[in-house]
Amino acid sequence: METITVKQIRFNLREVTVFILVIMATLLFATNGFTQEKTEEKDKRPVRSPFESALLIDNQSVVVPIKGTFEFDMQHRFGTVENGISDIYGLYAPSANIRLGFTYSVIKNLSIGFGTTKLDKMQDFSFKYAIFQQTRSGSFPVGITYYANTVIDAQDKSNFEKYVHRLSYFHELIISRKFGSKLSVQVAPNFSHYNAVDTLMNNDVIGISAAGRYKLNAQLSLIVGYDQQLTKHKTVDALTLESYPEIDIKPNISFGLEIATSAHAFQVFAGSFRSINPQHNMLFNTNDFGAGDILIGFNITRLWNF
Repeated sequence: METITVKQIRFNLREVTVFILVIMATLLFATNGFTQEKTEEKDKRPVRSPFESALLIDNQSVVVPIKGTFEFDMQHRFGTVENGISDIYGLYAPSANIRLGFTYSVIKNLSIGFGTTKLDKMQDFSFKYAIFQQTRSGSFPVGITYYANTVIDAQDKSNFEKYVHRLSYFHELIISRKFGSKLSVQVAPNFSHYNAVDTLMNNDVIGISAAGRYKLNAQLSLIVGYDQQLTKHKTVDALTLESYPEIDIKPNISFGLEIATSAHAFQVFAGSFRSINPQHNMLFNTNDFGAGDILIGFNITRLWNF
């Protein structure tokens, strides 16, 4: 088997520029694309609970818990269902993945967090800030939250030439809108960067995610998600000039149910993303939902206020 050499990442300025333009266009659409009725008195309070949790299947939601909130997250992805009853449709699969996360809202609209993931022994540090919140009167029609993380791949040092090759980064702008008391949707252009990848892959990847929730009653909701990588990878090795087939990174389709109370949220769903870290999903997902590469996952969130 041929070994594809690993190169150190250099930022692709052209793709970064495109990413910035995508964000600007999305913001313009979000702030100008909705009409609202004029009222004499504007209620500028934020809308109540656009989503029940800071997590929404494989993505962050626009929500940042109130100041002084400590959040514990358990995220689990079983193996794919292809083996049927032999491994209880992936429940006993050795490829199962899990992440334990801890987040604290240090000031209003700002939280910081840490998490550890089984796959590739990933250790992540995150930052999340609610820039704008949708108001009840519609004077500001959407919520806008910025999320970013840094992930350290903690596998054995023999897998890396330099320490910086362990690092990857993710940036995302989450734009949401709550329609009435039942329906909330969000879209999130995102940017992933790896300090080292195989020679046929781009170090910088642009993607987009969309998700939504529809409340069936006070505690039960339907949830859906879609994630798509937009960047195309290379087909010619820059070192050897040898041609290869295009790397086919698959999108993620997911759907499930959410049960929520004031301090808990439990989500169970089916999808095709196995990795729980967003940049790893965006760069490396090869599970094809249409071909049956589906897995069951769940998220559990617990909040404490201090």
